[in-house]
Amino acid sequence: MCKMETETMTFTDMVHDRHKLKQPTKVLLTLSNVLLPKEKITSTPSMLDGLDFETEVDLRIVGCEWIQTAGILLKLPQVAMATGQVLFQRFYYTKSFVRHPMEITAMACTCLASKVEESPRRIRDVINVYHHIRQVLNQKLITPLVLDQNYVQKKTQVIKAERRVLKELGFCVHVKHPHKLIVMYLQALGFEKHQSIMQMSWNYMNDSLQTDVFVQFDPETIACACIYLSARKLQIPLPKSPAWYCLFNSNETDIQDICRKILKLYLRPRVITEDLERRVEESKKEYDCAKEKAKEAIVYPVVQTDLVIPTPNNGITAAVPRNISSTTTNKKPIKKRSRSRTPLEIKSRSKSPRQLKKSKKRKLVPTYRDYKDYKDYKDYKDYRSNENYKSKTRNYNYRKKY
Repeated sequence: MCKMETETMTFTDMVHDRHKLKQPTKVLLTLSNVLLPKEKITSTPSMLDGLDFETEVDLRIVGCEWIQTAGILLKLPQVAMATGQVLFQRFYYTKSFVRHPMEITAMACTCLASKVEESPRRIRDVINVYHHIRQVLNQKLITPLVLDQNYVQKKTQVIKAERRVLKELGFCVHVKHPHKLIVMYLQALGFEKHQSIMQMSWNYMNDSLQTDVFVQFDPETIACACIYLSARKLQIPLPKSPAWYCLFNSNETDIQDICRKILKLYLRPRVITEDLERRVEESKKEYDCAKEKAKEAIVYPVVQTDLVIPTPNNGITAAVPRNISSTTTNKKPIKKRSRSRTPLEIKSRSKSPRQLKKSKKRKLVPTYRDYKDYKDYKDYKDYRSNENYKSKTRNYNYRKKY
């Protein structure tokens, strides 16, 4: 006989296992799914569509400036403005400036960021603010936006662009900002009362949003780079042995790369928005022309298999294409089966005399002639309550005569 071994479980173990089964599944969202590799940064969708690198960088800078200015006019918190700029940068690493206009996407990112940071703004207000920004930049007479068909069309474009941004980012719109980290790191380094280094680090952080550092590096490294730049600018010494940034899981190489990107931003010349839009339109025309030429150049292959038919005269075979009929007999085309019912089916489904009698019988519903001779509906009601009427209600001929 074989012996079965049984394991004894206490009541606490059973409760613990039951609790483990009831735990909901957790979704872990980290920054690893939003940081882009260098290969994707060097070959962007805009560059693949014919836009040069410098124009794309200028478009990113102008778009982030518009989001920052619109956030100030809309009285949004700085966190919402930073979120909008990061979403803007992420989106254009998956889509092209040639196919998706920069202004509409900036509006969509502003609306989306305001909702993410729980400070929602109406789309109408966002469109009005961007209309005002464009008039100021182009040095035109400031006029209010007219609510015409163009406004309705632009509003629809913004709504669609907002959905497109969500779809392309996989609805992962969480952004971890380094602004709070700067304050914590300066407190750890003993500079909590030094307002100048804290304010300068905060300014460098806001300016770095116009670059692509937020899609390449962790927020901890970006915060260390901003503190490093501020300390060098104000000539404040920081601990070197051991290095202060090692305490915050950062390395010197990444910090120097971020500092170079931020400093290059201040060396770039000021660009005019109309020139950028003109370059984008030229690239768009070239893209459309290349697309049309590619469609015209497509040659659909025609496969012709030949049938070999022997001739009765000399036995020599001739090749005949398959689409040519090899016979001369006139065969009638096969008719498709009709979906209509045949007379036999109609006859088999015909109603019996009793059913026909029931179907022809008129429904006994009150009509105008039932109470046309009565002055009031009350008199008609009294007439209907009469027993003589009740006994003859089912008689169709009686109703017809009446």
